[in-house]
Amino acid sequence: MTDTLRLANANLILPEGVVRGALTVRGGTIAVIEPGATDTRGAIDCEGDYLAPGLIELHTDNLERHITPRPKVAWRHDAAILAHDAELAGCGITTVFDAIRVGSIVEASVGYHKYARQMATEILTARAAGVLKISHHIHLRAEICSETLEDELSEFGPEDRVGIVSLMDHTPGQRQFADISKFEDYVRGKHGLSKTGFDAYVQYLYGLQEKLGAKHEAAAVAAARHMGAAIASHDDSTEAQVAASVAHGVTVAEFPTTEEAARACHAAQIRTIMGAPNLIRGGSHSGNVSAQVLAEAGLLDILSSDYIPAALLMAAVRLGALWGDMARGLATVTAAPAAAVGLTDRGALAQGLRADLLRFRVTEDLPVIRGVWVTGRQVA
Repeated sequence: MTDTLRLANANLILPEGVVRGALTVRGGTIAVIEPGATDTRGAIDCEGDYLAPGLIELHTDNLERHITPRPKVAWRHDAAILAHDAELAGCGITTVFDAIRVGSIVEASVGYHKYARQMATEILTARAAGVLKISHHIHLRAEICSETLEDELSEFGPEDRVGIVSLMDHTPGQRQFADISKFEDYVRGKHGLSKTGFDAYVQYLYGLQEKLGAKHEAAAVAAARHMGAAIASHDDSTEAQVAASVAHGVTVAEFPTTEEAARACHAAQIRTIMGAPNLIRGGSHSGNVSAQVLAEAGLLDILSSDYIPAALLMAAVRLGALWGDMARGLATVTAAPAAAVGLTDRGALAQGLRADLLRFRVTEDLPVIRGVWVTGRQVA
């Protein structure tokens, strides 16, 4: 770690707005912020680039892409973790909550097996060994419509410092897959099922949900409270589902699928996360509500890269342009996610906070990253 680092001639994205100036890092934290400073001697000249806090990602499936790069191809977890870590660093993400599925299906034609405990242990081991470029935390994706959720949750405790437990119900015909044809396209395309095989799989899931859904949801909420994790809902579609989220103590809503649900979350002071790819593409790949519609209505609080890490900064810059306020746009990927999960030591350019920093410029509408630092150490 560089003991002292000064970045000058930058457009500093401060909580209150963007100002030209300089920033000094000492011992891994932000020591001095100098609005209006012009002296670049002994400093890195940022040449008028933006300087922002490092991005904070609360929900990404990117690690799963690295451990299963092709259907039925398993890659070494340790190598996958390092590749995932390096990719995120290169995209300006300095804090990540790695989404790991808990709850498996082993008896149906489309099955998937447990891996969460092993994966979490490997991430925590890599973190303790100091081999990771950025700050990694654990996010358990609790699959309500599964066979083994309770057993898998029992393998985790407060010592694992799980940051988020999200309540995920992917039973077809509701939430993300209210349009069952979208679910059919996804499952048959991924697994090569026949029409008959798909119909049998759907009926199996319906039975699983009827038998275990309520029990699993209660178990996931109890486990989150035991671990001290923030509780997130997932794909809320109706006011009734949001009301259930409120009863569970949910503080973050991941990807509400309708404006109705997003408005109910806003009224309940539940922060809403929307997907950066949704915003960049101009709509949801599942046919659900557009992130831009929610942004224009003041119902979008946090962005997640979801399945494209590079989309996070792109979408924040897009929001800055949409709202006419770059600081507000960047807050959806810095200050807002930090506050949502209780990270009080990062998420803003402010004296005394971690020196997780991102330098970028915008060419036309595309952000180009020119430097990334974690606690004052350059990682990209």
